[in-house]
Amino acid sequence: MVGIGYTLLTEQSGPRSLVEHSASAERAGFDFEVISDHTFPWLTPQGHSPYAWSVLGAVAQVTSDVELMTYVTAPTMRYHPAVVAQKAATVGLLSRDRFLLGLGAGENLNEHLLGRGWPPVNVRHEMLSEALEIISALFDGGSLDYLGKHYRVDSAKLWDLPDRRVPIGTAVSGSQSVKRFAPVSDAMIAVEPQESFCREWEQSTGNSGDRKIGQLPICWDPDRAAATERAHEQFSWFAGGWKVNSELPSPQSFAAATQYVRPEDVAAAIPCGPDVEPIVKSVSSFWQAGFTDVALVQVGVDKDPAGFFAFAGNELLPALRSAAP
Repeated sequence: MVGIGYTLLTEQSGPRSLVEHSASAERAGFDFEVISDHTFPWLTPQGHSPYAWSVLGAVAQVTSDVELMTYVTAPTMRYHPAVVAQKAATVGLLSRDRFLLGLGAGENLNEHLLGRGWPPVNVRHEMLSEALEIISALFDGGSLDYLGKHYRVDSAKLWDLPDRRVPIGTAVSGSQSVKRFAPVSDAMIAVEPQESFCREWEQSTGNSGDRKIGQLPICWDPDRAAATERAHEQFSWFAGGWKVNSELPSPQSFAAATQYVRPEDVAAAIPCGPDVEPIVKSVSSFWQAGFTDVALVQVGVDKDPAGFFAFAGNELLPALRSAAP
C-alpha cells in the first residue's frame, strides 16, 4: 500500500502551529510526517521559517506512532555533516526509532546566509557525496577521522545512537543524481513523479524494494476560488521547477521570477478546492510512476487546520487508500 504523509511546511507555519499540526495529522491517520528545513520562506506571504530540528524534538513528544522525516536537510554549507549526524541520531532516540533522515544538495535560498557563495550543481553533488560518507560512518559507531576535498572530521563520535540505525533518503532531480546517490542511500526522494527516476534507482541499487518518496501540494478549501487565490499567493514559486528554485537567493527573487504566473496556472498544477477526486488523480501520478510514498502539503493550512484534518481523516485518506495499488 502506498504510504500517505503530511508535510510540516516550516515556510508557512510557526513552531507552535507545526507541533499542533503534527499531532492532528497523526490523529487523522497519515502514515508519516515530513518537515522542511529552511531559513527563509519561498515567498514573503508564507511568512515563517522556524528551526526544523527544534520543532522535530517537540513533534517527537506529541506523536507516538507516525514516522518522522526531514524533507530535506542539506548537510553541505549551513550544517556540517558531522553535526547533522548528531542531530539525526538524537531525533532517532527521541522518536523511538521513528526517524528517517532526508538529505539533499540544498538551495541557495537557505544556504547563502553564511556568505560562502553558491557553488555550481556538480560541486554541490560532490559535497553531498562526502557528507553521506561522513554521516554513514558516524552512524556505524566508533571514532571517525576524515579528510576529503570539502570536509575534514577530527576524531568525531556519536555517543548516543538509537537502536535502529537511522535510514537515509537522498533527494534526486535527474539521472546523474540518481546514479550517484542510489548506491549509498536507503530511499529515494523526488518532487516530480518521474518513472525514469524509479527505474534508474532500482537499476543502480539492484533492489526494487527501496522506498521512493514524493511530495505534492494541494489546497483544500470549501470555496474553490478562495483555494485558488491562496495557492497563487503562497505557491506560485512552485511553477519554476527545481533547477530554477535551487538557484534563486531570496523571497524577493522568487516573487520577481513568478510575477507573471496566473492563478489558473497554479490551479492547473495544484489541486484546489473541496473535492477529493482531483487530489486522488494527482497523487496517482506518483504511484503510477513507481513511488511508494507521497507526502501532501496543505497550502495555507493555518487558515482552517481543524477543517483540513477532518477532511483528510474522513474523506481524503480513505479515498486515497481505496484507489492506491
